[in-house]
Amino acid sequence: MKKIIDTLINIFKIEELRDRILLTLGMLLVYRIGAQIILPGIDPVQMVALGDRAGGGSILGLLNAFTGGAFAKASVFALGIMPYISASIVVQLMGIAVPYLQKLQKEGESGRKTINQITRWLTIAICVVQAPAYLYGLTALGVPESAFLLGRGPLFIISSVIILVTGTIFAMWLGEKITDKGIGNGISLLIMVGIIASLPQSFAQEFISRVSENNGGLMLVLIELVLWIVVILLSILLIMAVRRIPVQYARRTTGGTNERTVYGSRQYIPLKLNSSGVMPIIFAQAIMFAPAYVGSAIGDNTVGQWMQTNFADIFGLWYNVLFALLIIVFTFFYTAITVPTNKMSDDLKRSGGFVPGIRPGNETSEFLDTVMSRITFPGSLFLAAIAIFPAIVVKLMGIQQGWALFYGGTSLLILVGVAIDTIQQVNSYLLNRHYDGLMKKNKSRRGAA
Repeated sequence: MKKIIDTLINIFKIEELRDRILLTLGMLLVYRIGAQIILPGIDPVQMVALGDRAGGGSILGLLNAFTGGAFAKASVFALGIMPYISASIVVQLMGIAVPYLQKLQKEGESGRKTINQITRWLTIAICVVQAPAYLYGLTALGVPESAFLLGRGPLFIISSVIILVTGTIFAMWLGEKITDKGIGNGISLLIMVGIIASLPQSFAQEFISRVSENNGGLMLVLIELVLWIVVILLSILLIMAVRRIPVQYARRTTGGTNERTVYGSRQYIPLKLNSSGVMPIIFAQAIMFAPAYVGSAIGDNTVGQWMQTNFADIFGLWYNVLFALLIIVFTFFYTAITVPTNKMSDDLKRSGGFVPGIRPGNETSEFLDTVMSRITFPGSLFLAAIAIFPAIVVKLMGIQQGWALFYGGTSLLILVGVAIDTIQQVNSYLLNRHYDGLMKKNKSRRGAA
């Protein structure tokens, strides 16, 4: 405990790090305050029904969790940061097929700025489509018509669309400022703080259900917490696990008149077990809307009813079987487009490096691709298992659906990934100032400094 306190003191001794942390916390507070501000012309009291409906384990509940409850409250941040995430995914995928974007990716910092600008404009376009769809869809989600105090005429729709689009742009600006001036990845932190906002309430509901209703008592609550910690540790292993490919650099001669031979050093290429992150889960969840919709379009016959029944429940058997299969497929797909083994091989060849026992060029590229495929398969199985684990704990342990969402899936992986990234950034500041880092293995730096 004393070491933790000393580390926190050291963090606030570094002025730049302290200012970055305070700026980040301040901007996150602004985002959370904005999530509580209801759109003008909507009665917040009558939004309770939507909040109750979004509190369970439906797909609506996932959307509400990513916005920190703003979706169910009809807040100015109701669309959250997700349109920006969608735009980023679209631009990233288009970069594979569009030569102009491929050219920008090779132009360094200037190209990155242009791609960011394209992403921002695409975010606005997505918001302009999503905002009216959200406003008109509120009644279908259980909000009574009387909740719209001024009606849903053109004045209300236009003004609300402007506010929702502005809210998303402002959230996007907050995220970028946190990344530039704060600590951690701003966009990811905004999503994380929205997810965390619902964690205390979900745990409190589970605790009350177990204790007050004599449904297992404190012992089962403790078992659930231990299981939750184990799942978090496994998620950390999934995110941090890498396969290191040894690389040898050829010896070279340096110096003028006093020539000397410098022998090549051995380094490693770290290939991550899960190079795709949470993107396969996001892609799979987007497609999982389709089966229930197709079932409703087919009608009330046997096939249509079966699809609606089995694919509308995110904790159902068939939903999770298809969900897991899609995650495995998308893991291979996303890894293939984001890990350029050909480029890695070319860069290695140009820098005079080679994998021992493998010829530079095509043979190295094929070797890296083979290794990547072999480690991606167990990684995809692990990712799929974590994604469907909430459904397992609901069926086997009777955990409430809201609390079960924190046992896996996108929510848990985002929390763990953002926490690791932020800790690593804080750790680098500490080590650069010769303080003990947050990770034990780096403490030797202090003695060596």
